[in-house]
Amino acid sequence: MTARRKLLGHALMGRLTKVAMSGPEPNAVVLAELKALHDRIPQLTGTLVASSDGLLIAHDLPSHIEPSGMAALAASQLALSHRLAATAHDGGFYDVVVHGTGGYVVVYAASWASLTVLAGPEVNVGRLHLESRPVARRIADHLTAPGKD
Repeated sequence: MTARRKLLGHALMGRLTKVAMSGPEPNAVVLAELKALHDRIPQLTGTLVASSDGLLIAHDLPSHIEPSGMAALAASQLALSHRLAATAHDGGFYDVVVHGTGGYVVVYAASWASLTVLAGPEVNVGRLHLESRPVARRIADHLTAPGKD
């Protein structure tokens, strides 16, 4: 790092302030929800929360899946699903299930974000929905709570 960059970095750091938050950081709360979901459904292979524009919020993915790329894919699926539901039924979107040879990918709407759940082929899809839908609602509540921008 050059001396100029160091000086610029120190000058900028002096202008930044920290804002105290009451309670845990929203991403930490969301990550706890993801881990608890995984504990309740052992067939899950990964979970991810992403904003509707593809920014990663939190994830519990296996190491072979790149989280930012998966967040972008989830955002694309969310946008497409919203559009499809609005066009076909003039209504809102809740979730979409992709069933492939290696298992399931389910994207749940969570306010301005999405919860993406990856599961193996042996998962009970009914139980997956039963456990994941309330998690998506709680995540939406965490992300839209006042003071949690």
